[in-house]
Amino acid sequence: MKLSLLIIMHRKIIKLVTSTLLLVVALNVSAESLPFYNSKEFTPHWIEPTSAKLENFHQIPSFSFVDQDGKNVTEKSFENKIYVAGFFFSTCPGICPMIRSKLAKVQETFVEDPEVKILQHSIRPTTDTVEILKAYADEHDIKSGKWHVVTGDKDAIYKLAKTAYFASDDLGNIQNTNDFLHTESILLIDKNRHIRGIYNGLNSASMAYLIADIENLKTEFLSQ
Repeated sequence: MKLSLLIIMHRKIIKLVTSTLLLVVALNVSAESLPFYNSKEFTPHWIEPTSAKLENFHQIPSFSFVDQDGKNVTEKSFENKIYVAGFFFSTCPGICPMIRSKLAKVQETFVEDPEVKILQHSIRPTTDTVEILKAYADEHDIKSGKWHVVTGDKDAIYKLAKTAYFASDDLGNIQNTNDFLHTESILLIDKNRHIRGIYNGLNSASMAYLIADIENLKTEFLSQ
């Protein structure tokens, strides 16, 4: 009789442990999957990465700028790459240095990983020439080929920022000026040029989530 009770209890324990493990796995899968974004409200859309719904979903369109090395940088430069996008200008005394220090940790984490890049667009392209950006990159250990700081046509940069990255709305807080784009938001773009995350570039915890999400995206593409 005692043996029967022990067997029953043992089976119940096994079922409990199994259920707990399945719950943990389910939670982990849910936590690791990243949403897609397609509007300035940054409402998350939970879509399977292989879903046909993504065929007409918002993507970063084609672009063409010049980086600190005088090289032409286009959407093809990020083909099959995960990249982190943002905006800055070289003489910014306020938020830009703080954001740069956070992005430096992203660069350090993925410095040997060819799948991951950083792209910052100057919001003062008329004064941020290639020469200025090269000096800026050298001063702050921004590595060529890994972290692109780009300049180019101002209208093209601002249009891309506002219509593709939704940067001027900065998490729903519409800015008071139409011609001076300055945002602390950092965006995560996947290998198909979809927006997969938005982060506060001034917040260390938020940027730690960014690094973790990059790793999750790498895993996501491996499983496809």
